[in-house]
Amino acid sequence: MSFDFEQLKERFTDVAQASLAKARELTDTGVAKAKVMTEVGKLKVQNSTEQGNIRRAYIELGKLYYAERGSAPEAAYADLCQKITDAKARIAYNNERIADIKEAGNFSDEDFMDLEDLDDLEDVDDLDDCTGCTDCAG
Repeated sequence: MSFDFEQLKERFTDVAQASLAKARELTDTGVAKAKVMTEVGKLKVQNSTEQGNIRRAYIELGKLYYAERGSAPEAAYADLCQKITDAKARIAYNNERIADIKEAGNFSDEDFMDLEDLDDLEDVDDLDDCTGCTDCAG
């Protein structure tokens, strides 16, 4: 039985080249899929940004409508405008109570946690961290 090293070398070279070609094919396929997945991810991020823009525009639209027509809204908007008016009245009442409590107890603003920042939540930009839950309109 004769052992032919040249034939073995040739066979090994063929197998190595076939393996290398398959590895390149798999790598190219993986790279192509990664590019597609990256593009889809970018588009989803852009969509999320645009949804945030829409949400902020809706909020601003509602603020403008309430400012202009809140006292005499069209029938379709009357309930929502009334909810806003009622909430603003409760806030004003609560603020009066807070002032009375502070005055009666001889407290200053520094004696309380700084919750006045919550008043700034009327700013639409503060809603950027919305999780999309159903607990709010965001």
